[in-house]
Amino acid sequence: MGIFLKNKNYRKFTIASWLSGAGNILFYLALMTYASKLQNYSLALSLIAITESLPDLIQSLSGYLADRTHNKYRVIVWLAIIRFALYMLVGILFAININGWNLVLIVIGLNFISDLSGMYSGGLQTPLIVGLVGENEMAEAQGFTSGISQLIILAAQFIGSGLLLFMSYSELAIVNALTFLAAGLIFANIGSKVRKQHIQKEEVNDQNFFATIKSSLKQVRQAHGLLTIVLVVALLNGLLSSIEPLISIVIAGHKSMLIGNYSFTIALLGAAAAIGLASGSAIGTKLLKNVSLFQLSLLSTVNSAVMAIAILNKNIVFCLVLMSTLGFFAGTSSPKLMQWLVVSVDRKILASSAGLLNTILTIAGPVMTTFFTSIAGTINVNYALYGVLGLSVIVFTTTLLVMIKVNKIKQAELA
Repeated sequence: MGIFLKNKNYRKFTIASWLSGAGNILFYLALMTYASKLQNYSLALSLIAITESLPDLIQSLSGYLADRTHNKYRVIVWLAIIRFALYMLVGILFAININGWNLVLIVIGLNFISDLSGMYSGGLQTPLIVGLVGENEMAEAQGFTSGISQLIILAAQFIGSGLLLFMSYSELAIVNALTFLAAGLIFANIGSKVRKQHIQKEEVNDQNFFATIKSSLKQVRQAHGLLTIVLVVALLNGLLSSIEPLISIVIAGHKSMLIGNYSFTIALLGAAAAIGLASGSAIGTKLLKNVSLFQLSLLSTVNSAVMAIAILNKNIVFCLVLMSTLGFFAGTSSPKLMQWLVVSVDRKILASSAGLLNTILTIAGPVMTTFFTSIAGTINVNYALYGVLGLSVIVFTTTLLVMIKVNKIKQAELA
């Protein structure tokens, strides 16, 4: 927190990021609530979940394009203005009250364009933060930002469910638009000061995309066992990403699972996951210091399987508990994985290798979410949950076999 208080430009930069993130959460909850009232709500909620996760598939490409972008501050400001205009249009569309399904499809499309812009903007921000705080302070800055972001997401979900009681969908869309406008103005202010003070020198990557990926992949594969556990953790991330939209579909069709109303129940599920992730990152690594990534993966797969069973049995209280523990395991696994990367890979290509691993981890989420929600939307949500249960068993078995093999190799090396 010290760097946040001491570094004025970084403080402004972080606040701008938090503003746009909070606005997004508010509107996402509103869109999910509106879609849940449509006749074919299962398909509508599935489409929203798919389009929300698809931009993650091109994270490595957007990051590469961001590295090649000149005048990064200027581009970030324009992206914020574009997103402001998109959600003002969404607000107008809700206000004129066109046909429900036509409205949802148009808004999903506009929201998708905004998410693509946000992914590109996030890639642009990473090197700028390094320039503002310095390489030695990057870990502290990122840790603080991530921790507060989880709290903001948690607060925004509850605030959003409350605002829906007395604000219209149109008004919430306009609030979201204004957060992007405010963020854009802050970014413009920082960019102006940075240019005048010559605080940082902009670096632009001149290596082509495939050469960059090839170099990173080569180094990662040389780290014994690292790529294997990344693939396992990727599958677990995919299961975690798939469960939340599936349970939102089940809740929409079974009012007995509601706690208060639909939006508040979804907010509670998001809060449970956020609390688990935050606590896992903060204290999980200390509590489970001697627990390996393989053991954590086994615990996570058991949790996922039990979660699917709880959803099938419509037990919302048990679902909340399991969502929190699943988030806890995920929050604990991430720093352990990064620690393994840091001690295993040449520091000169650490950033590229981390980007590659994050891409692998990220891709699993939208792919599996798309797969399972498509089954839920076109066939039946129960079949999707059976799929989650089956995949959990497969991942558990695979992880156990790999763990036994790696332990044998380590014992042989020590002998």
